[in-house]
Amino acid sequence: MTTSTKFPPAPVIDETARLLTENYVFPEIAEQLAGLLQRRLTEGAYDVDDVEELARLVTADLQSLNGDRHLRLKHHADPVSPKKGAATLDAMRRDFDTSLGGAPRVELLDGGVAVVELAPMLFPLEWAAEPLSAALTLASRAQALIVDLRANRGGDPDTVAFVCSYLLDERTHLNTMHWRSGERSEQSWSLPHVPGARFGGSKPLYVLSSDSTFSAAEELAYDLQQLGRALVVGEPTRGGAHPCQGWTVHPHLEATVPVGRAINPVSSTNWEGTGVQPDIPCAAADSLDRAHALALAQLTG
Repeated sequence: MTTSTKFPPAPVIDETARLLTENYVFPEIAEQLAGLLQRRLTEGAYDVDDVEELARLVTADLQSLNGDRHLRLKHHADPVSPKKGAATLDAMRRDFDTSLGGAPRVELLDGGVAVVELAPMLFPLEWAAEPLSAALTLASRAQALIVDLRANRGGDPDTVAFVCSYLLDERTHLNTMHWRSGERSEQSWSLPHVPGARFGGSKPLYVLSSDSTFSAAEELAYDLQQLGRALVVGEPTRGGAHPCQGWTVHPHLEATVPVGRAINPVSSTNWEGTGVQPDIPCAAADSLDRAHALALAQLTG
């Protein structure tokens, strides 16, 4: 389905450029991108028949300088609320309601190895704490645990810390976010207490990754990997380390702009552009069997 623009693209481009300039975590790149959008507008590059095509063209230009995959003009088939962040939140709520709250699979494999799939997102903690706690508590008695993030496209950093808290024994510094607004930094730590039972910090732990694993799901894999807590099995992830916010710039278009960047306390960097590199590289389709075999070997070795 396409939606006719019915107006010149200038209002959308002007507002997107303004949001970039005022909010993007890298101010110098924001200025360059705003200039690029205005040049492309003047050249007629955005004179297209529908807003979906406009979104595709603008997104390609937004990502052309530094490949930031969180920087997008996102098309929504249904009209979205003008309230900041509402477009993303509405879509997330639909996914939450159809995925058992983001934990669609808990399974016990042979040898006492549990699998917890977290997908399609790490939802806001005020929604997700109960289902995630139930899934992780259920898996806490397993001898080894596989956390499947292959179909997880991101979500809430607070939810990352919540999940990590079930997989560690002590309160641990996980990540630091540097925000453009106010030039401030904010540390993320695992929680001193969790509802339910912890799997804990000593039993074998594996994280499955794919080239679709993105954003906050990458942070979960990266944090556990850098702490030496988990082995990542599968494919390099997509490479998006910048938390973003969304603004509706047209009834069917949302500009998503990264407003911060992550710095890991162990590596002093993040996974932006590179993705999380697996400890055990293999095709995503084979990663569950591979991790299960590794877990069994560790338990019986």
